[in-house]
Amino acid sequence: MANTFSQLYAQIIFSPQGRQNLIQERIKSDVYKYIVGIIKNKDQKPMIINGMPDHVHLFIGFSPDICISDLVREIKSNSTNYINEQKLVAGKFSWQKGFGAFTYSKSQVSKVINYVQKQEEHHRKKSFKEEYMELLEKFDVDYKEEYLFEWYS
Repeated sequence: MANTFSQLYAQIIFSPQGRQNLIQERIKSDVYKYIVGIIKNKDQKPMIINGMPDHVHLFIGFSPDICISDLVREIKSNSTNYINEQKLVAGKFSWQKGFGAFTYSKSQVSKVINYVQKQEEHHRKKSFKEEYMELLEKFDVDYKEEYLFEWYS
């Protein structure tokens, strides 16, 4: 877009259907590389991707000519097809409906990258539910409990 200047960053979080632990170490790198390719093909800037077997964090620099919901739909749809076509998991894979998206300023970029990079360390102390609920509260997001991710102990 000519004469349009922006600096937009968002952390996006989503989970496999049923919050299953499907993004195991043996496939994590391949799945993440594929997702990074989708983001780049949409002319967006992948800052970092990491997560746990039951959820993924993406931190993206994005332009104002794309809707985050459309980008996430593309990421989830195409990566689902990739995972299933490559038979990376037993049975049929799909992502759970919905996602979280939280925006940050330029001054917070290194802090968010560090946070996403240290997911394994972070989740030794805190569950995904605790982490996600803290983000909702920190960003003052109105939500209805029944529309949140499926939570399992």
